[in-house]
Amino acid sequence: MQKYGELLQLLLGKRGITDENQAQVFLNPDYARDFHDPFLMRDMEKACVRLYEAIDAGEKIVIYADYDCDGIPGALILRDLFKKVDYKNFEVYIPKRNSEGYGLNLSAMKQFAENGVKLIITVDLGITAVAEVTQAEVNGIDVIIMDHHLSSAVLPRAYAILNPKIDDYPEKMLCGAGVVFKFIQGFIKKYGEYFKIKNGAEKWMLDMAGLATLSDMVPLLGENRAIAYFGLKVLRKSPRPGLQKLLAKMNIDQKHLTEDDIGFMVTPRLNAASRMDDPMRAFELLSTENEKEADLLADHLSKINDERKLIVASIMREVGRKFETREVKDVIVIGNPSWKVGVLGLVAGKMSDEYKRPVFVWGKDENDLLKGSCRSDGSVSVVELMHETKESFLEFGGHELAGGFTVHNDKIHFLEDALSLSYTKIKRPLSKELNEQADIVDDFSLINMKNWREIEKLAPFGLGNPKPIFLFSGAKVEKIKKFGKNGSGEHLEVTFSDSNNNKAKAISFFSNHESFEVPLSEGLRVNLLATFDLSRFRGREELRLRIVDIC
Repeated sequence: MQKYGELLQLLLGKRGITDENQAQVFLNPDYARDFHDPFLMRDMEKACVRLYEAIDAGEKIVIYADYDCDGIPGALILRDLFKKVDYKNFEVYIPKRNSEGYGLNLSAMKQFAENGVKLIITVDLGITAVAEVTQAEVNGIDVIIMDHHLSSAVLPRAYAILNPKIDDYPEKMLCGAGVVFKFIQGFIKKYGEYFKIKNGAEKWMLDMAGLATLSDMVPLLGENRAIAYFGLKVLRKSPRPGLQKLLAKMNIDQKHLTEDDIGFMVTPRLNAASRMDDPMRAFELLSTENEKEADLLADHLSKINDERKLIVASIMREVGRKFETREVKDVIVIGNPSWKVGVLGLVAGKMSDEYKRPVFVWGKDENDLLKGSCRSDGSVSVVELMHETKESFLEFGGHELAGGFTVHNDKIHFLEDALSLSYTKIKRPLSKELNEQADIVDDFSLINMKNWREIEKLAPFGLGNPKPIFLFSGAKVEKIKKFGKNGSGEHLEVTFSDSNNNKAKAISFFSNHESFEVPLSEGLRVNLLATFDLSRFRGREELRLRIVDIC
């Protein structure tokens, strides 16, 4: 480990990487070494052969993708393959979030049968769709499921299932588009020569696999780290006009695109399509080759994302008024039939951050069902919490930190008490020790470009590989300044100093003086938890801190 600097060695050690071979693998992803053989996935051979047969016979194919920033990029990867083999007899179907909801639906299956569809390929959904797949098979339609979610006790009787969670594939935590990318790898390996596809052509599709991997909160370790690492490299060079136009509208320099840009800027705009309008708008943006159409779609997604922000802000104000008079329980359940279901996950996330507990937010969908989203503060798995309270729900699902649910009309008023009771049984203690939250304790002399370059070698950051957190003890608040778009003042810039009079500038987005454990005021001495942040605003590099918490 001597070849690495002291700071990098320390941060690698925090990640359990203690010898040079492990460090070499982690710091230098390698395409040949880090991508597993796609044929280790159960049914890969069957799936590849079935698609070849469909193409050879000219069958009508449907790509049925989820409406989020995992399903949509996954659909793009399949479309890119069809383009490479010059196959045109296919359509992309993305269900509408608010009227159709998540997953395969029986009315769509009926429509496909009437239209002569012979093969459905699912993206990021389908592993629990037993009835829908059976209906498709009855109608003479084969289904290839490409999913990464947990299955129920009974698997659908699909023609082929690609899902690392149900077989012996080494990387269990692929996202949906990651599974599709493995299929493309397999198909090109098997049939690339026949279709005159150049060896390694799938690498250009890593932009979409990387976008989805960074958007879908899967751990950025193992093969996922390689997908995110190479995906970012391709995204920085991606020729897709829609992506280029969207980045330009946000003043993001494509060649310096980061995982933060994806998470905070790109993904919300792509997800705005399903939350506020039609998810096909996001697919069209990423797939169009027409510069004018790309420009119009990028404008449209930016506009509806701004509308989405206004709706979320309005709901948050309503929430604030309600909590002036109501008790805050271990689990918060709050809702209103007029709240737009598509934005409730964002509301739940903001509330969970603010109230530091699990939050369930509900509204009424277009079919008059009470539906909602939930987010965890990390003290409990929301899926486990819902399972413990399953008699209250018609449907539920998701991951440890985020989920969705449909609730009985007559049980909604008792849901908060029921979930709070379950919470006391299964919660896990959260670490409150500052030293346990921080990777390194130091002063502001640590903040320099040399150390940033060391930290940057660990990127891309995300779940499973978080940004290193630094604890600066006894920092003095020198100056507090608000800033934001059009003078909105919705963000904070705080200047700190340490006992050696080193100064540091730190920012916190969507924050105010009261957003932290300790309310801010100039002259106050605090403990600052922060990560390094390199801004390239208007082409000028500035190293600063991003506030995690102040206590």
